[in-house]
Amino acid sequence: MKKFFLTSLVFALVLAVAVAQDYKSRTVEDGGTGVYSAIMESDPSLRTHTIFRPKDLTPFGETEKLPIIAWGNGACANSPWEHVNFLSEVASHGFLVVAIGPMPEEGERSRDRSKSSQLIDAIDWAIAANEDSSSPYYGKIDVSKISVSGMSCGGLQTLEAAPDPRITTVVVCNSGILGNPGQGMPGMPALKKDHLEKLHSPTLYLLGGESDIAYNNGMDDFNRINHVPVFVGNMDVGHGGTYAQKHGGEFARVATAWYLWQLKGDQEAGKLFQGNPSALSKSPDWTVEKKMMP
Repeated sequence: MKKFFLTSLVFALVLAVAVAQDYKSRTVEDGGTGVYSAIMESDPSLRTHTIFRPKDLTPFGETEKLPIIAWGNGACANSPWEHVNFLSEVASHGFLVVAIGPMPEEGERSRDRSKSSQLIDAIDWAIAANEDSSSPYYGKIDVSKISVSGMSCGGLQTLEAAPDPRITTVVVCNSGILGNPGQGMPGMPALKKDHLEKLHSPTLYLLGGESDIAYNNGMDDFNRINHVPVFVGNMDVGHGGTYAQKHGGEFARVATAWYLWQLKGDQEAGKLFQGNPSALSKSPDWTVEKKMMP
């Protein structure tokens, strides 16, 4: 009996050490400009993804919950290394961001490929965590407010996942469905333009202006979408956007306002997109268009 007890104790200790080694976290920049200082972490229950979330989860629960944002990366990369400033900034405003790919180390530039289904995996995990009494997210996630979002190839993954009935808003960055699916790089979702008819929730396109390689595709998407509210903003920064800038730059500011409006009902943030003219249209940095929106 004593030997069995010692063996069990050793096994438990080894398991605890293994779990601790699997869990990693760090602060990106200064944790973002939002009310909730954010961290980036690797959770042992979801090694295939990277989580960006408020460091302190105690404010969240019955009255304040974390909406879910599933994120797909540029080049369909299996790592969010290009977008950590942007995603940390978004999370600091009270969101649970689950990005495709394991948490990148400092300076890591992973080019492994990912799949659109990993966006659905992120959503499934977050919903399960909210229902798991042993999870730090238990009862803290708003499973009725979910965005699927992504950049470039990740934007195509976003569009492929967007028909999921649980999605309440879509954000497509520096992307759009190609006129000829065969033009894309290997592994890119081979969507056709009629796929846009499957969108069922308000949709935001953020593009880098005419120098953005995805500009024509994204604007063509916008012109074809006539059945759901859609807003497109163009900033003349090219395909790379502003993700690597401090706090994700202008793309993070605009995307965060959209998330606050669509996922938290923040009407003040919504003024950036509502009205004629909308507040964003008054910015010298942006050119905007919208349909089916106030």
